Amino acid sequence: MSAGAFVDKIDPFAKRTHKKRQRRSQGSSRYRTQGDQELTALPLLKDVPSSEQTDLFIKKLQQCCVVFDFMDPVSDLKSKEVKRACLNELVDFITGNRGVMVEPVYPHVIQMVSSNLFRTLPPSENPEFDPEEDDPTLEASWPHLQISYEFLLRFLESPDFQPSIGKKYIDQKFVLQLLELFDSEDPRERDFLKTVLHRIYGKFLGLRAYTRKHINNIFLSEYLISSYMLYCTVMYLGEIEEILDVIEPSQFAKVQEVLFKQIAKCVSSPHFQVAERSLYFWNNEYIMSLLEENSNVILPIMFPALYWISKEHWNQTIVALVYNVLKTFMEMNSKLFDELTSNYKAERQKERKREKDREELWKKLNDLEIQKRPKPSPSSVQNASGGGATATTDATHPTKS
Repeated sequence: MSAGAFVDKIDPFAKRTHKKRQRRSQGSSRYRTQGDQELTALPLLKDVPSSEQTDLFIKKLQQCCVVFDFMDPVSDLKSKEVKRACLNELVDFITGNRGVMVEPVYPHVIQMVSSNLFRTLPPSENPEFDPEEDDPTLEASWPHLQISYEFLLRFLESPDFQPSIGKKYIDQKFVLQLLELFDSEDPRERDFLKTVLHRIYGKFLGLRAYTRKHINNIFLSEYLISSYMLYCTVMYLGEIEEILDVIEPSQFAKVQEVLFKQIAKCVSSPHFQVAERSLYFWNNEYIMSLLEENSNVILPIMFPALYWISKEHWNQTIVALVYNVLKTFMEMNSKLFDELTSNYKAERQKERKREKDREELWKKLNDLEIQKRPKPSPSSVQNASGGGATATTDATHPTKS
């Protein structure tokens, strides 16, 4: 592998000027899309007899469980429009009709709402977000998400809504998932969440204590852990850099293995500030000289984490920084770098093969278990059929009187 294989995407150590932070206008949560599913419009609820409306209502709820990728503006346009129209029809249907919120509908309502609302939110790209200076990151899937929230509100506010039935499906897990969505940076979603949570708090007395408890836990954990631990970690890395800036090479050799195992963990952190601060060690000329003198020890420790980040990390700024660090290591010791690259890829192939062998083994064991199951005897089959063969014979050859 040559140095040209890596491209400097950014200057990772350039001085940054203070200016108003610019934000992406849109972002998207990580939905588990169901692949290429083209939706077909179902008949309108108003066009079918009332006796068929419940079944059609459930089918439409099931259809709206399909989620789409809104970061690609040209994908699944037809299906997205079919779902949007279907969601709007569902909102109008439960708003303008009485007696439609029958018990069989409840689990499908909660399933549809959960499929659209509950998803993994991406880590914030700006933990120091200032609403007065920064533009919020808006959820790209809002065209469907908004109507899903509207439907949930109309469902909870419906005169036909029965808390005694609803509590079977709107439980502690449902409330906790709603609370986790308050991490969304889209202010429109947070406004809906406040209203939805208020309605649930008012209708389900048994969930009130649980809701209060977990709101307190979120305040404590978000403030004390996300803020305090982040501050401590970054401060720790700053102290380490100051020590390394004056350490003697002989003393560095004594701590390098233990130290860089920890730095490798920090570089691999999903929190981009921790990862970024760790990678800035490579901006220090004296530390770079220590790394070059001891590359045969440090490079094998750092390589797996750096290679994984270059392929898998969610933050492209961190990926760009890691590419430059890998390039630096490659220039320090190209022979060792190529050897580690080859070994890493070979080990990954072995892991994939072991996983494949494991899956095949389980399949064989499952097939063997099926084969060992006792097969029904012919007599039991005849008994199970209720003597059908005998009845046929008797009917064909009636007894002579």
